[in-house]
Amino acid sequence: MDNRRLILLIVFIASIYLLLDAWRKYKQPQVSGRQTAVSVTPAAPDMPPLLSKTPVVSAESVFSIPEADIIRVKTDLYVAGISAQGGDIVELVLSGYKAAAQRRLFEGMGRKNEPFSLFGAKHRYFAQSGLIGEGLPNHKTRFAVVDGKRELEPGEDVLRLRLEAPAVDGVKVTKIFTFKRGSYLVDVSHEIDNGGSREIASHAYYQLQRDSQSPDGESGMASTFTGPALYTKEDKYQKIDFKDIGKGKAKFSEKANDGWVGMVQHYFVSAWIPGENMQRKFYVRNLPRNGDNADSDTLLVSAGVIIPVPSVAPGQKIVQNVPLYAGPQLQNILDRLSRPVNEGGLGAEGLPLVVDYGWLTIVAAPIFWFLEFINKMVGNWGWSIIILTVIIKLLFFPLSATSYKSMAKMRGLAPRVAALKERYGDDKQKLNMEMLNLYKSEKINPFGGCLPILIQIPVFIALYWALLGAVEMRGAPWLLWIQDLSEADPYYILPALMIVTMLVQTRLNPTPPDPLQAKMMMMMPFVFGAMFFFFPSGLVLYWVVSNLLSIAQQWQITRMFESGGKTAANA
Repeated sequence: MDNRRLILLIVFIASIYLLLDAWRKYKQPQVSGRQTAVSVTPAAPDMPPLLSKTPVVSAESVFSIPEADIIRVKTDLYVAGISAQGGDIVELVLSGYKAAAQRRLFEGMGRKNEPFSLFGAKHRYFAQSGLIGEGLPNHKTRFAVVDGKRELEPGEDVLRLRLEAPAVDGVKVTKIFTFKRGSYLVDVSHEIDNGGSREIASHAYYQLQRDSQSPDGESGMASTFTGPALYTKEDKYQKIDFKDIGKGKAKFSEKANDGWVGMVQHYFVSAWIPGENMQRKFYVRNLPRNGDNADSDTLLVSAGVIIPVPSVAPGQKIVQNVPLYAGPQLQNILDRLSRPVNEGGLGAEGLPLVVDYGWLTIVAAPIFWFLEFINKMVGNWGWSIIILTVIIKLLFFPLSATSYKSMAKMRGLAPRVAALKERYGDDKQKLNMEMLNLYKSEKINPFGGCLPILIQIPVFIALYWALLGAVEMRGAPWLLWIQDLSEADPYYILPALMIVTMLVQTRLNPTPPDPLQAKMMMMMPFVFGAMFFFFPSGLVLYWVVSNLLSIAQQWQITRMFESGGKTAANA
């Protein structure tokens, strides 16, 4: 019995840990923005020194861009705002996704539902690029906008925006943005036309700038990684914590011949993806602040990559192109982009890892794959979760049935256990020994009832991360009051049902002889319930359905054993 008490204690402590860890994340203060900048190792001779060559821009200089200098391009998926100053993408409004604060039921009624903004001034989130070399344009250069279409018309698949930098010594540079129908990829190209008398050797940089504030709608109970990330084949996926950047302790691969760099947040990602087998240098740094925002507690971070540009001889013209993905973390799209170029992808190996499945990715990823497969057939994520729950219960049924049989036998022994407690109530050691002998003679495993709980915990945690990280759930309705499975139940009906179902399960289980153990069993539903009030409704739906199926299984097995015992007694 001591082992069973230990198992229950471990489950209880794990539950408290999850609750306290989520609360800690919710209350964790942001790192001060006035920290030492990240130190960067000097570059190899074939790459330019990073900090001395790559222009540094403060946040305030971006905000000073007049509205008239922002060129807005509309596609079927988003509206992008490109600044004539620097040719930066300073706005990106995704038309298919609503702002976090307006996804909650009845919140903001009477107001127009605004689409979600990935890039923008609110989080100082921009995509910047430029060339490194004497007289070449960077993200502080003012470009002239070439006339052309600004909206992708029906029947058109491609839209281009051209920005021309002032010619220097006969060298003309044009930045070209290529937008495609049905795609969150933007091809950003630098066209270098060397009309001068000397050969041009340069490098191009592509960076993402963002502050360290969490996205809107994040909470301690439903928060995922926010910050820079990069991937190389040698060192794999590397997430870089904002506080490490602020302290100058950020560690990441600086040089590689492959890989990408991105900025990750809940449900969305932006990433620069240079071509395969191309030398590159990654950098991450804390940008300086000035003006009214100098005393802000948030960091302003830039993460980017530098790549060489082929030499351009006099009279030649070359085009350097690097695609930018900026949009939702849709698993099928990320998988496609991660394929090699010869298989129709971009060679962005590791890009699907930006979907934050936590430390149980090896379990969560196949769970979501199967859930997505079910949804393709039923067309509703809520019903897909229910079907997945039924399938999981069927897979665990043999194990659950054995455990329920063990608990049913223990319930039948309740009178004999009570008699032992009366006889040996003052001698705990003797009482435990006699109870173990009783279970042994009746061939009952007293630990069997805990086994289903312990096995389902990894599945539960994996499904939690799968539902939490899946942008496919964002805004996905089930029925009636559940209009967004990624949000908490607005009326707390599902969490209340979950507490009730857990209490029913507790009543169906045999009462532990130890009073402390019995109290722990009664507290478990309320501990879990307190956590589930803040969890995504899709996850709570899974747990409620799982509990209802468990109750049905346990009640039927218990009834069979009790009726079988009565038949044997009457005989």
